Amino acid sequence: MIEIKEKQLTAEEFIFLFNSVGWAPPMKEQTAKALANTFCTFSIYDDGKPIGMGRLMGDCAMSYYLKDVAVLPEYQNKGVGKKLVQHMIGYVKKQLPPKWKVSIELISTKGNEGFYRKLGFEERPSDSDGAGMFIMVER
Repeated sequence: MIEIKEKQLTAEEFIFLFNSVGWAPPMKEQTAKALANTFCTFSIYDDGKPIGMGRLMGDCAMSYYLKDVAVLPEYQNKGVGKKLVQHMIGYVKKQLPPKWKVSIELISTKGNEGFYRKLGFEERPSDSDGAGMFIMVER
């Protein structure tokens, strides 16, 4: 049975899922701190096995950010990612007072922009906004 849990993602599950999609995970201590400081984590399980995750960050008023959305490769293209992201969007909607509008942003992995486009996300740059950007820094 597939179920989504909120605020239960562990550092071990995060690293497992991060690795499963070919990303090089951060150190366990860094991962644990990031999870502890995340507004809400989401993990999706199939009979208790972690098969997907996502993190939600934000100011709880105007802006939210979806981060580290990952689904085990053998569960991709089966609706798991869609279910997860829709749940995350629904979670944000439930937090909002009536008539409030917020921005939910993300940076897609290369080649997966179409997945998010199908869920209503717009690509950047757009006619009204500049490109989404980021910088990685290291000590």
